[in-house]
Amino acid sequence: MLRWILGGRGAQGAVEKSAALCIGEEQPKNCFTELQVLKGHFDIVRFLVQIDDFRLASAGDDGMVLVWNVETGERLVELRGHTQQITAMTSYTFIRGGKPHTGLITASSDRTLSLWDPDTGNRVQTVSDLQSSARCLLVLSGVDVWLSGGNELCVWSRDFQLQCKSVHHRDAGITAMVELPRNYIAAAMDKEIVFFCSVFSDGLFASGSHNGELILWDAVDWTIQAYEFILWEEQAGDAQPEIRVGQQKQTDMSIQHLATDGELVVAAVGSGLYVYNAVMKTVVAYRKIAHDSDVLHTMLLDNGQVMSCSEDGSVRIWELQDLPLPAEPAPSGFFGMFGTFGRSGKQTGAPMKKLLDISGLRSLELIGDLIGHSGAVQMFASFGEKGLVTCSADHLLIAWKDGERESQLRSLALFQKLEEMQGL
Repeated sequence: MLRWILGGRGAQGAVEKSAALCIGEEQPKNCFTELQVLKGHFDIVRFLVQIDDFRLASAGDDGMVLVWNVETGERLVELRGHTQQITAMTSYTFIRGGKPHTGLITASSDRTLSLWDPDTGNRVQTVSDLQSSARCLLVLSGVDVWLSGGNELCVWSRDFQLQCKSVHHRDAGITAMVELPRNYIAAAMDKEIVFFCSVFSDGLFASGSHNGELILWDAVDWTIQAYEFILWEEQAGDAQPEIRVGQQKQTDMSIQHLATDGELVVAAVGSGLYVYNAVMKTVVAYRKIAHDSDVLHTMLLDNGQVMSCSEDGSVRIWELQDLPLPAEPAPSGFFGMFGTFGRSGKQTGAPMKKLLDISGLRSLELIGDLIGHSGAVQMFASFGEKGLVTCSADHLLIAWKDGERESQLRSLALFQKLEEMQGL
């Protein structure tokens, strides 16, 4: 069993935190230079679900589902019907008129499940009087059924008919589900075991626990393929942050969220980030203090960058960068006669060498800081070149857009308008 301890002395932690907060206004690698505020909710917005290439659904504690046009920021439809907060939401493709159509399934604290048509705003199907509210939803690919998880696990047909359900579970209930091969489902129950899961293309899935355990499982025979115990350690003295094998005084940190691109796993560990290579089964990079508060959601972008959001209200973009090679000692010469003039008396070469001894370790560098929300950012959804949408406890959504692309689109629209006027 490997136990990776991500460590650093207290002073170093403060320096790392300061460095993360002081990126400045010049962010050349951050394309999100324009924002549009989307108003409509009157309570915490917790869920974002992409419907298609240009539409997005948002939901939260006000019990409403709002459908937006991501490109224009227009509110298209309001879906009203739940009397209490929405606890889960997912998209669901069904056949209507012989053609596939994407709807939305929502679960609420009012103990109902609903299927919505985002085109018309109509509630197509409803299940009420459940024994408990559902906390997670899962649509099975290749099988025309979907599942709801709470104090019990229920299997539903496309017309919302209950097919079967499991026995009653403990008070903690089911908090997450993931589809496995051969029509198996992994369900997370009770805070003492795993509660977040992600599926990999090579037949693996990952789980994370409250005490910092990251486990890679074989999706077919359910055996453990890799185990990591992610711990932040505070050391006394002048030691620099390093990753090493050992058992020291430990501070357990909860894994809040997992994200993957099929090769890398990003774990939100407390207020930090931890990147693990699932293929090589090794640590890739980490950032002990990535935000001022707990990280709530993470994502790996198509360009290899990492995005995270936090209770501190910020959204940050990170880049995996190679660590610099250790500097060679300078030869004695003209500058050697000045001795240590202008240099720090502390030697940092040895601790840095310990860090570089870990094969393949890279740094996680902040390249973008999106400041716009005044409350905890719950999650985000990426629409590629069309931009990024975030939702927050401040009741707002923000659409972040590529400023250069938006400027080009405005210029193109202006030229087209001038041509139309000349044609008249």
